[in-house]
Amino acid sequence: MKILVPEYIKSITPYPPGKPMDELEREYGVRNAIKLASNENAWGSSPKAIEAIREALTNLHRYPDGSNYYLVRAIAEKFGFSPDEVMIGNGSDEIIEFLVKAFVEKGDEVITSHPSFLMYQKVVQVRGGVNRILPLKDMRHDLETIFNNITDRTRLIFLDNPNNPTATAISPGKLYTFLSNVPETVVVVLDEAYVDFMDSEMQVDAYSLIRNTKGRCGVVVLRTFSKAYGLAGIRVGYGLMDAEIASALQRVRQPFNVNKLAQVAAVAALADTAFYEKTLRGTREGIAWLRKEVEKLGCTTYPSQTNFFLIDVKGDAAALYEAMLYKGVIIRSMKPYGYSHVIRITVGTEEENHRFVGALADCLDELGYVA
Repeated sequence: MKILVPEYIKSITPYPPGKPMDELEREYGVRNAIKLASNENAWGSSPKAIEAIREALTNLHRYPDGSNYYLVRAIAEKFGFSPDEVMIGNGSDEIIEFLVKAFVEKGDEVITSHPSFLMYQKVVQVRGGVNRILPLKDMRHDLETIFNNITDRTRLIFLDNPNNPTATAISPGKLYTFLSNVPETVVVVLDEAYVDFMDSEMQVDAYSLIRNTKGRCGVVVLRTFSKAYGLAGIRVGYGLMDAEIASALQRVRQPFNVNKLAQVAAVAALADTAFYEKTLRGTREGIAWLRKEVEKLGCTTYPSQTNFFLIDVKGDAAALYEAMLYKGVIIRSMKPYGYSHVIRITVGTEEENHRFVGALADCLDELGYVA
């Protein structure tokens, strides 16, 4: 076989997912592993969503609703948009792919930051686009440098707000100023996967950004049901945007891109206020407790606008990651992102949080990282 793979495809490094718990238990011989590496919901899924899935199981021989009719309208009503301003995706990742397919031709430029969500750059590379990757400044998007790198070939700018992996957010004032100066030909994508966990004063007004586009750039706001709503396993996300942008994305999506179970679960989860509030409350309390306990061990923690946060462990993060695996605790080393002494953890349940702190204390002592 002689296949011809373009060089820009050959050079892509596959996305590195977090280690699954069953894989850890199998390889390391541990039991009852816990995973605090992938920013998932520690409290499970909305009970209403689970019940909706059960009810839909008898109808799996039918194709899903290709228009996502009920989910689109539920989102539009909740956030005050028109249905033609809502796009549904198989995870918000898929909407990222739609945006690149719709607006980027070979040689066009897309601006992203480093570190940030890796899929932005990978999708651009698949399309043959040019990634202009700019470093964060003090762990935050450097809006001034981003603006100065806009060219006539720039088509998209991706800003994960809050940023993953640093958990920082852009101040609304600085963001509004930046957007008012971006050329009309550029679409700015605000990836708000963690918006539910942000302090209210740090959240931007998505409605005004999307509706008031006269004389300035278009804005797309991406959100997901994977985090606060606990539906990571069935992959469903959505985008809010001007109807003209949504129309372009409709042209590049496959006809049944979101499965039936994801649609009914998302509609139910959106209405499950009790579960949503439980998640937010548990996350806030968990982060506060974890930061206090971790700092008692001699580590430094970083502020967070998400359901995860960074910890400077005062030693090699990759070695600590490996040591924690033997304790049955999966975390994330930030060494591949350029932060060699930093790990990232997701807030867990009270039991998981206590187990993490105990394992961290043991590993720090074994590795001799802090006094």
